[in-house]
Amino acid sequence: MTVQTVTSADGTVLAFERFGEGPPVVLVGGALSTRTAGVPLARHLAGAGMSAVVYDRRGRGDSGDAPGYAPEREAEDLAALDAVLGGGGEG
Repeated sequence: MTVQTVTSADGTVLAFERFGEGPPVVLVGGALSTRTAGVPLARHLAGAGMSAVVYDRRGRGDSGDAPGYAPEREAEDLAALDAVLGGGGEG
């Protein structure tokens, strides 16, 4: 898979990978994990005909970070992923 990037509202660059085709399901890893932890599940979902996206949360793996953590930044990160993946912000 090819690592892609998207820029969140505050300018933080996030790294992600997409497995499979179709409407995406974004897999959000635990607080200390990187996107690689979700790859086995993403591959399984892709094999079942779904599309799965794993990403490095800010400050993890290949993603950037910004000073001053706030939960709102996490929501903005998911919104940026949704926009680049062509989602409608549903669910």
